[in-house]
Amino acid sequence: MNRTTLSLIAAATALAAVTGFASLKSPGSSGGSVSATAARLPVERTSLLCPQPSTSDIADTAYTSYTPVVEGVSGSGKAQLQAAAEESAEGSGAADGKKSGAKSAKPVVQPKEPGKPASGDASGADAPALVGLASGKFAPGWTVQETTEVAAGAGRGLLGTNCTAPDTEFWFPGVSTAAQRTDYVHLTNPDDAAAVVDIDLYGKDGTLKSTVADGITVQAHASEPILLNTLTGDPQADLTVHVKVRSGRVGAAVQALDAKTGGDWLAASADPSGSLVMPGIPKDATSVRLVAFAPGDTDADLKVRLASPSGTITPAGNETLHVKAGMTAAVDLGDVTRGEAGSLVLTPTGSSAPVVAALRVVRGKGAAQESAFIPATAPVGARATVVDNTAKGSTLAVTAPGEGATVKVTASAGSEGGKAVSKTFTIKGGTTQNVEAPVPSGLKGTYALTVETVSGGPVYASRMLSATQDGVPAFTIQNLPDDRGTVSVPDAEQDLSVLLEQ
Repeated sequence: MNRTTLSLIAAATALAAVTGFASLKSPGSSGGSVSATAARLPVERTSLLCPQPSTSDIADTAYTSYTPVVEGVSGSGKAQLQAAAEESAEGSGAADGKKSGAKSAKPVVQPKEPGKPASGDASGADAPALVGLASGKFAPGWTVQETTEVAAGAGRGLLGTNCTAPDTEFWFPGVSTAAQRTDYVHLTNPDDAAAVVDIDLYGKDGTLKSTVADGITVQAHASEPILLNTLTGDPQADLTVHVKVRSGRVGAAVQALDAKTGGDWLAASADPSGSLVMPGIPKDATSVRLVAFAPGDTDADLKVRLASPSGTITPAGNETLHVKAGMTAAVDLGDVTRGEAGSLVLTPTGSSAPVVAALRVVRGKGAAQESAFIPATAPVGARATVVDNTAKGSTLAVTAPGEGATVKVTASAGSEGGKAVSKTFTIKGGTTQNVEAPVPSGLKGTYALTVETVSGGPVYASRMLSATQDGVPAFTIQNLPDDRGTVSVPDAEQDLSVLLEQ
C-alpha cells in the first residue's frame, strides 16, 4: 500500500474518531466515483476554555453550561469544567486514560442532562482558568458562559464572555495600551504539551516593535495573562492584537479594564473578510467606537451602514472608512443608534480587501458609565446558543443585513425549574430587531436561548445582559455564531481510490 493510500485511511480514521460514523471503503471495492454529498452528523467530542475571570478580591463569577437537546445523539456522555491545572481521570494524555503528574479535583460545573442549564460559581482573585470537555450527547452545541460582577475598582461592572474552543489564530481589534486602560491577553493551553505563541500588535502606523512578544510559552494545562503594555513602549488608544500559535493550540480572550468606564471581555473577531457584521448595539448607547484592521497587503475601503428596526441607514459624516493595509483605523460614531436597536454592517466599496473589526460601546454618562465590546461575528447558521439569561435583564438582538429571514428562538428549561418555550420571528431584510424572546414557563434560576435559522438569508445575533450597580448601567454583550454542533461526514460507501487518481 503506497504512502498516499495510508494518508487517506488515516484521515478517514481521524474523522471517525470525531463523529463515530465514518467508514472507509477499500480501493478495490466496486464504485468508481466520490459522492457529491456528505451527511452532517452531531459531533461527539468538544472542548471549551474559560479564562481566569478576575484579579479582584471582590469579584463574583458564575459559570453556566448548556447543551441543546439534539435528535439522533447517543444516550451516553458527559461534560465538565475544572481548573486548567487539574485533569479528570478521563484526560486524553495517557493510553490508560489517566494523566501522570496532574491532580484530580471536583469539577466546577458538571451538567446532568442536555436541555437544562447547569451552573457553578467562584469568588475572589484566586479563581482559575477552566478547561472543559464534553462528549457524547453533551457535545453538539455545547455552550459555556463566564459572567463576573466586580463592584468597585478598575474594571468594575459586569464582565461576560463565551468560553471558546482552542485554536491557532485570533484577531482582537479594539485593544488599548493607553494610560486609562489595562488590557490583558489571556492564553489557556488545554493540552499535554506546552504551546508557543507569538503576539503581534498593530497601531495607526503599522506594526509596533516588541522584543518580548514572540515565542511566549504557555505550559501544558496552564493559563497565562499577558499585560499588553509590557509588550511595547508605544502607548496607543486603538490597537489590533494578532495571536499566532507556533506549536500546539490555545484559547484566547482579551480582558479590557478601564479606569473610567469599567471593564469587559473582548472576544476574537470573526475571520478576516470583505464584509462584516457587528450585531446588537444597545439602543441607549451614548458612545460607539469602531476599530478595524486590514491584515493583507491591500487597503480596504468600506461602506459603513447601520441596520436599524426600520431599515438600513448611513451614519451622517461616517459614510465610509479607509483602512490602510497593516494598520489600525478607528472612528467615533457617537450615539449612532439614536434610541433604537442597531447593528453595524461593513461592506466593500470596491475591492473586497479582508478586514477584522470590533465596536467599543458605552452606556451611561459622566461618572456612571460602563463599556462593553461587540466584535464582528459569524452568522447564526443552523443553530446558536447563549446562556445565563434571566427573566429581566436579557436583550436578544437579531439582524438580517441582506435578505429577510425567519428564526426560531427557544428558551430552555430553567436551571432550577421551568419548562422550555419557543417562538418564531420574521426579521425583515436590512433591519435589526430586539425581539421579545420567550421566557420559560415557571422559570426558576437562569436559562439558555437557542436561535435557529428557519428560512431566508443569513442572520446575526447577540445577547446583552444588563444590571444596575450603584446607579451605573452595567452590561455585557455576547455574540451568537453557529455552534458548529455538526460535522460533514463523507458518504460511508464512497471509493477513495478515485482521489488517488486525481
